[in-house]
Amino acid sequence: MSPVLVVLAAAILVGLLAGGSLRNFERLRVHWWALAFVGLGLQIVPVPELSGAPLWAVGAGMLVASYVLLLTFLTVNRWIPGAAVMAIGLLMNLAVVAANGGMPVSAHAIEIAGGSAADLVDGAGAKHHVMFDEDVLTPLGDVIPIPPPAGVVLSIGDVLLYMGIAWFVFQVMRGRSPENPRPIAMWFPAYRGKHAPGYWRMPARYRAAAPAAAERSGTEP
Repeated sequence: MSPVLVVLAAAILVGLLAGGSLRNFERLRVHWWALAFVGLGLQIVPVPELSGAPLWAVGAGMLVASYVLLLTFLTVNRWIPGAAVMAIGLLMNLAVVAANGGMPVSAHAIEIAGGSAADLVDGAGAKHHVMFDEDVLTPLGDVIPIPPPAGVVLSIGDVLLYMGIAWFVFQVMRGRSPENPRPIAMWFPAYRGKHAPGYWRMPARYRAAAPAAAERSGTEP
């Protein structure tokens, strides 16, 4: 089972035991959902074979694009619970992937998780590769083995990302999720006058002050 699904199931269970409710997600205002779906999709879909481009370059490019999209999503929705922890985890993964043309995976960790380095080379080598001596930032690579039945190898960034996801689910279920005070209308020029929704209006410090009324009317004696 995917670690993400296990984390989500555990967070939901803990949230329910703590008196939370999944109905609280109905009141959550989150912007630019498409970035999250596309970003996750780039990590799941297989690497296409493009003529003239090595698989490792295509796979690494997909991972980098995935992390950039997910980081943009978290930046837009930076007020949601756990956003900072998730962003730090994504930045760690982005750094090691960009520096090594893919995610380096420890061969020793693969064995502890119940696999073999040959399986990685034959299978998912386009996005991941067995760690070489030439790789840099190796402590940020996939070096944390989870033995069977999970049978996966995680990075420090993955652990922080999953911790942020669990905290996000738990806090929302408990009804402790602040609304994002700066949605898309605050990022691009848009109407923010008195008839706009309250959360779209420009902050008071950026609005022009109302003209002061004349002390005396011209018709007064």
